[in-house]
Amino acid sequence: MVIYLGMRVNAPKGLATLISFGSKIRKSVEAQPDGLLLHENLLFSLFPPQAGMRQYWRDFDSLERWARSLPHRRWWQQFLRDRGGTGFWHETYFRGGQIESVYIDMPRIGLAKFAPVTPARGSLFSARRRLGIREGSEPPPGIAEEELYQR
Repeated sequence: MVIYLGMRVNAPKGLATLISFGSKIRKSVEAQPDGLLLHENLLFSLFPPQAGMRQYWRDFDSLERWARSLPHRRWWQQFLRDRGGTGFWHETYFRGGQIESVYIDMPRIGLAKFAPVTPARGSLFSARRRLGIREGSEPPPGIAEEELYQR
């Protein structure tokens, strides 16, 4: 499976937020998380600044396990509480043709330009449930849905 992730600067302070993620991501990749096959940094746009990455993972379980563990879980919690002047998105593509995506504080880009956009609430709050994966146990979310949508 392959996942594209991106962060877009939406306000002046967002440039510092975007830059601060560079060393965090580098360190997490150097730690060689189980299941990460390849990581590539990408520059999507200069105006407005939008950078990101493409990652190849062995399987969904490996990606989900990493995403729900530290340090990623802490980054996600902090981002959801304060976007720091940025927007975030990811698009995940699976071998069988499934696609799962999230766009937070982003204009319509990528899949969102032509595919229906549905809020990630209730049964769609987790990637596992958006994909309809029933087997295995779902780890707890990085932040409770109720806390996120109280904002």
